[in-house]
Amino acid sequence: QVQLVESGGGLVQTGGSLRLSCAASGDTFRDYAMGWFRQAPGKEREFVSAISWRGGTTYYADYVRGRFTISRDDAKNTVLLQMNSLKPEDTAVYYCAAGLYGLGSLNSPAEYNYWGQGTQVTVSS
Repeated sequence: QVQLVESGGGLVQTGGSLRLSCAASGDTFRDYAMGWFRQAPGKEREFVSAISWRGGTTYYADYVRGRFTISRDDAKNTVLLQMNSLKPEDTAVYYCAAGLYGLGSLNSPAEYNYWGQGTQVTVSS
């Protein structure tokens, strides 16, 4: 079992930055690939970014590549998502997810075993 708690969301103007944090507890954190997804009102949950279980590989959706950076600190059981140059279309609830070893497609929600409750990110124009 893994418990995930996101933090760092909030309201920011276009072009601003936020850093989301996901704190994990329970099972061995380093054995899990970690991902970030988001869901805007009336839309399906979509992939944002992921990092492999040993942190060697990162993945980004095209619409955030170059603006967002994912990282993990296995000593602190934490995964971060640094979001820069935010746009109104980035407004959504952002979810952290954990997938044991993550050997499949990390851009698919089906790859993940555990999810956090989400944190709201609102970008004003």
